[in-house]
Amino acid sequence: MTSNFGGLIQSVGASWMMTSLASSPQMIALVQASTTLPIMLLSLWAGAVADNLDRRRVMLAAQGFMLAVSIALAVCAWRGLLSPWLLLSFTFLIGCGTAINGPAWQASVGDMVPRTVLPSAVALNSMGFNIARSMGPAIGGAIVAAAGAAAAFLTNALSYVGLIAVLARWRPERPPRLLPRETLGLAMAAGLRYVRMSPSIRTVLIRAALFGVAASAVPAMMPLIARDLVTGGPLTYGALLGAFGMGAVAGAVGSVRLRRRWPTERVVRVAAAALATGAAVAAISPFLPLTLIALLLAGAGWVLALSTFNVTVQMAAPRWVVARALALYQMAAFGGMTIGSWLFGSIADDHGVATALFVAAGVQLSSIVAGFRLPLPDIETANLDPRGWETPDTSVPVEPRSGPVVVTIDYRIAPADIVAFLNVMAERRRIRRRDGAHHWALLRDLNDPDLWIERYHVSTWLDYIRHNQRRTLADHANSEALLALHRGDGPPRVHRMIERQTGSLPVTRLPSSREMADPMTDPTRSS
Repeated sequence: MTSNFGGLIQSVGASWMMTSLASSPQMIALVQASTTLPIMLLSLWAGAVADNLDRRRVMLAAQGFMLAVSIALAVCAWRGLLSPWLLLSFTFLIGCGTAINGPAWQASVGDMVPRTVLPSAVALNSMGFNIARSMGPAIGGAIVAAAGAAAAFLTNALSYVGLIAVLARWRPERPPRLLPRETLGLAMAAGLRYVRMSPSIRTVLIRAALFGVAASAVPAMMPLIARDLVTGGPLTYGALLGAFGMGAVAGAVGSVRLRRRWPTERVVRVAAAALATGAAVAAISPFLPLTLIALLLAGAGWVLALSTFNVTVQMAAPRWVVARALALYQMAAFGGMTIGSWLFGSIADDHGVATALFVAAGVQLSSIVAGFRLPLPDIETANLDPRGWETPDTSVPVEPRSGPVVVTIDYRIAPADIVAFLNVMAERRRIRRRDGAHHWALLRDLNDPDLWIERYHVSTWLDYIRHNQRRTLADHANSEALLALHRGDGPPRVHRMIERQTGSLPVTRLPSSREMADPMTDPTRSS
């Protein structure tokens, strides 16, 4: 929370300093865009790092980087060296640190608590941030008014020290690593593949991106609401951000109770309606008290939706890929916010702040309509613990890098069960491809119509082991359904094969007639 206070104070200082460096609403809106753009660009890489390396060390590196950048920003502001684009560059670099820190930080929540209380833990995490949001901006506004933006930037730099000290002393329990780490390129590809082949997570990402586009208008336009709509200064801006943060705290407090009473989709619809109402009221209100109430409502909708998206992604992703799934969620949500900040800044430039807020409210209402076509899943009961799988013995020696590996599985299916079998195998195909298999195919023997063969490839024997160890207990229902349809003697027969090219085999040269006549030159003679 202390670090969050510093970050929000820095945000107030940067946004208000931009109002003095550039009068364009678009440049002011780009302050937020420069912070969220790195999250869109770097989150997947950061998620792969967090899933493959020590998350504590990843967070330490990110916090140390942001400390150094914040000190440089404070020095430049103190000496009057900042220009609009240099200020945006510094906020972009701080956003890079946030992007690297985010997936490791979010995934660590699931490492600390059991799955059953994960929604409450995520809500508490959001609450801690939004407690800082409720008071940090007001404190930031006071610091900017009293001592200037440079003091706000220095305050942010000092706020990293405590968190770095805590992370340096933290010694989390880590399960032993049974397999070597994936390269970052392969890890990023695996994360993309898993999310692409997971309908639940894919739906969350689409909805989060649409929500983010519309939701970005309120915080992006906040300096202009303070300056132009209620004609205030830095203290007014801090008060508006404080109201938004207090609403977010209220949303976090009520989120767990609402998720217990309502399905996930209804929670997000209510949140979107609250944010749209807050944006519309702020657009027409010239009175500070009414605007504060509108932003209180918008803040509640903001955190209620984002925490629900976060929980849904964490509940839908197993631990081996959770940081990458969260990273892609952040890319979708903050990518939408980046686009929205630019879009509504442009609208404000051409048509005014009020018009931009009205358009944002309309876009937010369209996200409610999208929920009828793409409803969010309720997956709190899914068990994503590893199923447990032992590496099989092989008669032919194999190394981890041996491959490609081709696997076939024989099923015997009665004619009456073919339709049911094909439906189960459609889900089987999705699971196989999600966990790293490729060239999946289902074959039927033309001479033995009851014989069906599932075939898939993996690149190496190590990839085959990873593929099977990624299977979860939630996937076990699919295996049970296949076993129930199988009519053979014993379980389905599995064939594991290494693909070989004939050109790689040794070629025996036939001896010439002269060599056959001379036994000393006989190539078949042993020395």
